[in-house]
Amino acid sequence: MITPSRQTGSWRKSSHSDKGGDCIEVADDTPGVIPIRDSKDPIGPHLTFGTAAWAAFIDDVKRGGAAIG
Repeated sequence: MITPSRQTGSWRKSSHSDKGGDCIEVADDTPGVIPIRDSKDPIGPHLTFGTAAWAAFIDDVKRGGAAIG
């Protein structure tokens, strides 16, 4: 499995993150996987999802099915 470095790479904050610092970051340039991390702890652990699982999660959130908060 391809995983980005925790300290380098193309991480970006979610466009839906709030201004209070509760942000997630997503790594780009990782074919087939979607790495996610907490922006307040960039060298800490991160989660990695398959692209199909991430797309299903996003679709569910857009329909209001997933609880966020």
